[in-house]
Amino acid sequence: MAYIQKRVTKDGNSSYRVQVRLRGFAAECATFDRLTDAKEWATKTEADMKAGRHFGQSKRHTFNELVVEYEKHAAGLKSFADRKRHLEAWQELFGDSLLSEITSVRINSARAKMLEANTRHSERKTGDPAQDAKRPMNKRSPQTVNRYVAALSACLTHAVKPLEWLDRNPCRLVTKAKENAGRVRFLSQDEMKRLLDASRPHADLNLALLLSLTTGGRQSEIMGLRWPQVDFQRQTILLHDTKNGEKRVLPLVGEAYTLLQERAKVRNLKDDRVFPPAKATGKNRGLREAWDKALKTAGISNFRWHDLRHTAASYLVMNGVSLVEVAKILGHRTLSMVARYAHLSDEHVVATGKQLAEKMGVA
Repeated sequence: MAYIQKRVTKDGNSSYRVQVRLRGFAAECATFDRLTDAKEWATKTEADMKAGRHFGQSKRHTFNELVVEYEKHAAGLKSFADRKRHLEAWQELFGDSLLSEITSVRINSARAKMLEANTRHSERKTGDPAQDAKRPMNKRSPQTVNRYVAALSACLTHAVKPLEWLDRNPCRLVTKAKENAGRVRFLSQDEMKRLLDASRPHADLNLALLLSLTTGGRQSEIMGLRWPQVDFQRQTILLHDTKNGEKRVLPLVGEAYTLLQERAKVRNLKDDRVFPPAKATGKNRGLREAWDKALKTAGISNFRWHDLRHTAASYLVMNGVSLVEVAKILGHRTLSMVARYAHLSDEHVVATGKQLAEKMGVA
């Protein structure tokens, strides 16, 4: 059945938007200046649908065209850079294909090849083409491949709505790769002491380490701190721009609080960043060299900056903080992200059980 809607612009001009809906077909839309043209198109389109001659929007647009439209919509996302990189990989596979040709079978096949193929993306680029070419070849992790598929799914969903170029998203029938158990590497108390001692000669590194360990903040959240976010009276740090888009409050305690107060006394009044850029380059202050040196001095291996966040979470759990509370502190929306720390709470569960038995008089 066809629906025709008349639209009148501010300057008095009229247009007619036609929508044809027929069971078993995706809705088709078009806009015309004349009512007669709108009626003719609606009649012909409906007749072609019933006769099996209608090809639909999915056979008029390529995947490349969809990516162009989607990127206009997604440009404001925090993850846009990663999503764009993922979509570029899909463009190499599906670029000139019509949307009707992108099926769940093809996507599943491509996903399987991504899991098997060797890539240098397992290590970050250094910016030096010669060095980057020497990066070791490794297979993508299931988690990484799932992120590629998620980017494709988001793009194809945009084709379903609002573009109405597809009737349904073929990614709905794509099987997710089984992900490995999350990595949990955290510092022992001895390692923590050695690392903090090794970082003390470098003021920025030492402060960043203390903030990361006592707040569980992400590296980007800590290194991007600005003084207006810091409330010394309440001993809190307010994060406005977090990964999941929600505000979060971090505790400001102990030595991190003391060092931050000292830094506030001599801060640059023209720059409100807690870790201002290096004067020589004008870029954000990098800690890679100091970090690597501190790890070496402390004799710590197989440890990344993000593991400081794992360390904070692990010690919270081992001190009896519930997984729900840990999720709130770390800014996780679901418990699945903190479930990896559940095994660390076994001793706390036993201790709680003993307390219950004592109260019941059956200890």
